[in-house]
Amino acid sequence: MTRKMKLFSGGAAVVVAFVGAAFALINPSPNTENEVTAPASQEAGHGDEHEEGGVVEMTAADRKAKGVTTAPVDLRVLTDEAVVPGEVTLDIYRSAQIAPRISAQIVARQARLGDHVTAGQALVTLSSVEMADAQGNLIVATREWSRVRELGREVVSERRYVEAQVAAEQARAKLLAFGMTSEQIEGLVKIGDASKATGMFDLLAPQDGTVVKDDFVVGEVVEAGRVLFQITNESRVWVQAQLTPEQAAHAEVGSSVRILIDKDHVVGGRIVQIHHRLDETTRTLPVRIEVDNAGDELHPGQYVSVALGVGDGKQALAVPEAAVTLMDGNPTVFKVEGDELHPTAIKTGVTRGGWVEVAAGLSAGDEIATTEVFLLKSLIQKSQMGEGHGH
Repeated sequence: MTRKMKLFSGGAAVVVAFVGAAFALINPSPNTENEVTAPASQEAGHGDEHEEGGVVEMTAADRKAKGVTTAPVDLRVLTDEAVVPGEVTLDIYRSAQIAPRISAQIVARQARLGDHVTAGQALVTLSSVEMADAQGNLIVATREWSRVRELGREVVSERRYVEAQVAAEQARAKLLAFGMTSEQIEGLVKIGDASKATGMFDLLAPQDGTVVKDDFVVGEVVEAGRVLFQITNESRVWVQAQLTPEQAAHAEVGSSVRILIDKDHVVGGRIVQIHHRLDETTRTLPVRIEVDNAGDELHPGQYVSVALGVGDGKQALAVPEAAVTLMDGNPTVFKVEGDELHPTAIKTGVTRGGWVEVAAGLSAGDEIATTEVFLLKSLIQKSQMGEGHGH
């Protein structure tokens, strides 16, 4: 080999070594701890429909921590839906109005609009001349009855004994009728001090709930029956929907319906009452729907839409609408296989009542992710963009 050829050969070796080192720097070995792995088609040179967008590795404990719930795919009856307007109202069976039973002046406010109160809690303090007279009569009648009872029937006449007993009981009953509780009356009797018969008394909350009305001013004199507070337990509310006679023919007490708060927010409800008389103006039939409102999302007066099934429907393999997302333009769900969630393209049919018909791509019994699908999709997209693994 000539000197010129040796120099060329040595220079070529240096170039090859430099290129190899640079390739190693920009193409490091895979990190086995990544939660999102590359598609099998990239590793083995063949395609896999379940792994077109990669695979999310996530244990059952990790899924629970991230709020990813899963469920098996099953057959459901999909029916056509009618969407009608509805209005949120109080559940009057879980509500109470608080009003004085006698004319009185408002002395002090103990609760305010929006307060959460418990049964037996004082709401307002009132003062009344009628109450003062009744309280005084109770103290006098109770003392007399105690004296007569100690003397006994052998000493006092039968008439005096009975009259004293009846007077004490009537005085107590009158205070109960005026709005004092048995506990408040017992406290007044125990003290036995006539100076405590001031006519002051508290109206108490009859149930747990939220104050939704408190229309009064301190110092105001109010008549008997004037509603001072309204309390309701908002953990459940009603939605009043108006159905045409044709739609109402498909409604049944106990049937499930969907309440559309907005286009992306849906909650479930249950028909609890169907009116038997058409509204004379709209010629529609009011239907009352009970809705779980533990999250305090619905409030009286709010307008919503109600979707209820009409017709017999058809049985089909279906998945929740929230479980389906678009990937590469195809409807996709995340199928669970052990600790891996595989994006799986499906062919969809009709969508009814929040459920999507699956025409192809899944079988009954397959387990899929039903929540946090956007999170799983974002992990796949981050992996494809080279932003690292999706913790």
